[in-house]
Amino acid sequence: MIKSLLCVVAFVLSSPVVYAQPGWPAKPIRIIVPFGPGAFTDVSARVLAAELTGQLGQQVLVENRTGAGGTMGTEAAARAAPDGYTLLLSDNSFAISPGLYAKLPYDPLKDFIHISSIAESPSLMSGRIKLPAKTLQELVSLARANPGKLTFGSGGQGSSAHLAMELFLNGAGIKMLHVPFKGVGPALAEAVADRIDVVISSLAAGAPHIHNERTRGYAVSGKERHSILPGVPTYAEAGFPNYDMSYWWGIAAPAGTPPAVVARLNQEIARAADKPSLKDVFQKQGARPISSSPADLTRRVDAEIKTWKEVIIRAGVKLE
Repeated sequence: MIKSLLCVVAFVLSSPVVYAQPGWPAKPIRIIVPFGPGAFTDVSARVLAAELTGQLGQQVLVENRTGAGGTMGTEAAARAAPDGYTLLLSDNSFAISPGLYAKLPYDPLKDFIHISSIAESPSLMSGRIKLPAKTLQELVSLARANPGKLTFGSGGQGSSAHLAMELFLNGAGIKMLHVPFKGVGPALAEAVADRIDVVISSLAAGAPHIHNERTRGYAVSGKERHSILPGVPTYAEAGFPNYDMSYWWGIAAPAGTPPAVVARLNQEIARAADKPSLKDVFQKQGARPISSSPADLTRRVDAEIKTWKEVIIRAGVKLE
């Protein structure tokens, strides 16, 4: 199924000029965000919607459909008419859900066409200032000498921050105690208050505490240090070159959406990603705007579904 989908999209995108179906878009387009307002997932959708509105000549609206860790809004998008007028903003949780839920009301690969990535942001591991470990190597050594005694906070059981830490712990061969919170913000606040040892978060969420010297930065993902935190090493520099978990956001549409519409949207998203106004907002959030081919995003989703399933099984993660 995936191979045939990639072949169709590759054929369409190989044409020198791509034409959408006649008359498209002829009415407003909606982007379903399966989470509430305020977080970068919502912010990125609204900034992208504003750019696409100008480019397409039709209003692009954002609709927040919350519930069940993002699965309710995702199901609504999967069941929408495949006519190019309903899109989904997907993120890491899209690839995590198949491993968390025994049965989803949609298939993340068969029920969607993944159109393009829109943004990517490094993950950041930080810890409380009073923790004796000053580097990531020292943190691992401390955890190895005290198995299960150090704590790490996250935005909840099965959240991307939780699983990102489980992935690191497994690779490093150490154990820590998971303390879930209702959001990464409260977890970081507990690290600032010296009650939680370590947190993995997005760069935007964790950087202010490091700047204010209320937490210590251990490592950021990616091949290079980030300009927002030039003093924090990459995982490779810190001695863990095989660890690389980043946050990502992308646009998908219901399976069956006309290939020409998919190709047009892919082109328009690439145009939007290059706009200074969009870049400015994303960069202030610690993210960088990117675009990708449908084939590349599909491969990423497929690979991450497999990765997170393995992490969930190995860590024995169960939703409460």
